Amino acid sequence: MIRRFLFKQAGKLEIYQPLPMYRIATVTRAAQCSGLIFKSHPKYYSSIHEPSAANDGKMGAASGTSDESTSRGKEEAPNQNLDAKNKEILDLKDKYLRSVADFRNLQDRTTRDIATARNFAISRFAKDLLDSVDNFDRALSTVPAASLSSEASNKDLKNLHGGLKMTESILMQTLARNGLERFDPSEREEKFDPNLHEAAFMTKIEGKEDGTVFNTVQKGFKLNGRVIRAAKVGVVRNQ
Repeated sequence: MIRRFLFKQAGKLEIYQPLPMYRIATVTRAAQCSGLIFKSHPKYYSSIHEPSAANDGKMGAASGTSDESTSRGKEEAPNQNLDAKNKEILDLKDKYLRSVADFRNLQDRTTRDIATARNFAISRFAKDLLDSVDNFDRALSTVPAASLSSEASNKDLKNLHGGLKMTESILMQTLARNGLERFDPSEREEKFDPNLHEAAFMTKIEGKEDGTVFNTVQKGFKLNGRVIRAAKVGVVRNQ
């Protein structure tokens, strides 16, 4: 009778049995078909052999290298993801700051445009009024000051002159409230400024510096600080 011994080791079913020579091939084929694994033993026959110590060392080294590369890859993957997120955050922050700057520039530009539109909305209307103001000035300048101060002067002429003067004063006050101002550079003998004055003629006058405004042909006007009509003046030129 053939005795069979079954052993269970390392999760695998192993079979050990003493076999005569004529049964080795039969048992080997049967074990291969049934999935059983034979392990070599000095007292029993087996279809496989145990791995040598050299092979065990090679397999251990290969598995250690594989584990190191796997762990290194796992460590590098989070770092790469973190770098990508940091770049994305910096890009979004830059876009946000640029958007805020553009919006603030738009606000400032809009505020300036609104202020400009409000301050100079009446510029065309003001320019149309300048001729009327000039006519008031011409009418008042035609009456000599001596005829108004003498007792023999015409009373009606004085009343007319006073009425024109009052009308001009009220008109200029109304225009000043809306930003329109008149200036006469010859009153203070200002220096000629091409941004404010227009030279109508030049002449030689002893005792005055070159470039001094000594006569005003036509007074100038400003609207909220902007010159809408330069004053036409006479300028001193001694050289």
